[in-house]
Amino acid sequence: MSEVIVFAGTTEGYGLCRFLSRYPVSALACVATDYGKNALEETDSLCVHAGRLSREEMEALFLKERPSLVLDATHPYAVEVTENIRQACQKTGCSYQRVLRPGSASDAEETIHYVRTTEEAVEYLEGTRGGIFLTVGSKELEKYTGLTDYKNRLYARVLSLPSVISACSDLGLEGAHLIGMQGPFTRECNCAMLRQTGSRYLVTKDTGAAGGFEEKIEAARECGVTAVVIGRPLEESGISVWEARRLLIQMLHLHPLPQITVLGIGMGTEATLTQEGREALQSAELVIGARRVADAVRQGHHQVHYEYREQEIRSFIELHPEYESILIALSGDVGFYSGARKLLPALQGLQVRILCGISSVSYFMSKIQMSWEDAVLASAHGRKDNLVTRIRDHRKVFAILGSPDGVAKLAQKLTAYGMGGVLLYVGENLSYEDERIFCKEARELTGYTGTSLSVLCAYHPEPVAAFSTHGIPDEAFHRGHVPMTKEEIRAVSLAKLRLSADSVCYDIGAGTGSVSVEMALRMPEGTVYAIEKKPEACALIESNRRAFAADNLEIVPGMAPEALEALPRPTHAFIGGSSGKLAQIVSLLLEKNPQVRIVINCITLETVSEALKLLTEKKFSWSETVQVSVARAKEVGRYHMMTGEN
Repeated sequence: MSEVIVFAGTTEGYGLCRFLSRYPVSALACVATDYGKNALEETDSLCVHAGRLSREEMEALFLKERPSLVLDATHPYAVEVTENIRQACQKTGCSYQRVLRPGSASDAEETIHYVRTTEEAVEYLEGTRGGIFLTVGSKELEKYTGLTDYKNRLYARVLSLPSVISACSDLGLEGAHLIGMQGPFTRECNCAMLRQTGSRYLVTKDTGAAGGFEEKIEAARECGVTAVVIGRPLEESGISVWEARRLLIQMLHLHPLPQITVLGIGMGTEATLTQEGREALQSAELVIGARRVADAVRQGHHQVHYEYREQEIRSFIELHPEYESILIALSGDVGFYSGARKLLPALQGLQVRILCGISSVSYFMSKIQMSWEDAVLASAHGRKDNLVTRIRDHRKVFAILGSPDGVAKLAQKLTAYGMGGVLLYVGENLSYEDERIFCKEARELTGYTGTSLSVLCAYHPEPVAAFSTHGIPDEAFHRGHVPMTKEEIRAVSLAKLRLSADSVCYDIGAGTGSVSVEMALRMPEGTVYAIEKKPEACALIESNRRAFAADNLEIVPGMAPEALEALPRPTHAFIGGSSGKLAQIVSLLLEKNPQVRIVINCITLETVSEALKLLTEKKFSWSETVQVSVARAKEVGRYHMMTGEN
């Protein structure tokens, strides 16, 4: 007995049979010819019956096998066979499903002439001149012999079976006018045959993608040949091959485990795909990815789902078990600022392999003939990155941009910070036909508008030697008449803050901004908010921000705690001045983030007392009180005397 009987004879039918053969179910494949039998391999679970069956023979077979389901995946032109299968199922009480081959999406145009029947095709061709390339098989070939001078005009491509060749010969088609070959045929192969025969017309049926229809139409268009298309003989209802798979999975309680490939596709064109990537695409049934990325690599046999969000991808895979081979396409390389970082945890528990691609940095740097082992790599695509500071401190900085004005914004900042002479190598639409690569100084690009698909390499001939420790000399800052936290105290305070590269830190009562600047330079991926109530001090902070190119430092004029309310959640806070509102400030900081790390600098004993009281009231998980005294030597005659600092 067979749980499922599949009437094959098409690519879709063979695919369903191979799908069933991979599971412990009893299945029978029915094919009409020995060719069909040779296309399938019998297994412990799949048997193959070769030979045409009458309706009565089908009924006997169904009564013997008692299948739970009969799948009709025969050719769309096998009208009589489909009707026999349907009637046999009705008489024996078997469940029947028609599996449809997807039709072509080609639109009518001047190079395509549609007819409803073979007779209409012959009638149309009788009024034409020139060679006719027939790709409709041998069954209806006799109807075309009614054409005037058919022996010279017709070139028939048929299966290379002895019986078929003999029948064609009996019709008078021999030699160069008879081509015995087995498909599938590529566009290039079709073009070669059209040119070799000198045909002006190509006759085909709309057999869908699996029947090579698109390849025939593309060849006709390329060779300037008119395609005569015989439309499908009837409108059918049924299910797709993928719906058939899902039905089998549900009905037979199968548990497929999809093979998932996460592929870096390079820059986006086929030329930047690796050979391993091409092979993965060829074997994939489903391609998932953002629209631009998926469309860049999808092939005719692929099902496509446009999606880039990690959890939605996982959900789609779980809801569609019919796909056994899935490819998730990501731009560039999966290890370089790629969506793979968030995607892979979402796919945990599934069978996943990762294939690298060509990264934008390796492609672009080779184009501008510059090494990149000593370059700093960054990305401003959908994320914040302090490129100005990186460029200030390093000779080479490679960055992925994400907006048409990305180059202009960076050029404006570099020019404002006195780095207008930095060379910006810009690359747009890498690997595409409209790829553009050029180099100009930053000051020349402040008004430039480019494309979203862009990268750049900033080359700074004389980068600033950044301080490797806390404690920038006091004299390096613009000071004015505003109080400033001195060098030694800054070093201790910042050490106690224990900043991370991506911290969000408040400097409350920022004064000259000396602490803010040092914070900003220590956390290139983070942001510092300098809160200051005095306009004169805000002006000094801005002056020092520009002097040190601290682009991740934002000045917030106003009084704390009110000025803090609209700011992002802090990870750290330095309180150098509170104007008598220390308790309110600390309360707001804890409200924004109960895990915030706070350093309070106290000069007066009254502030020390208030701070100690707060440590008790707020029940901090950990606290430390440190007294620091600093004295600097001053020359008094021929002696040196230590003088205390506040």
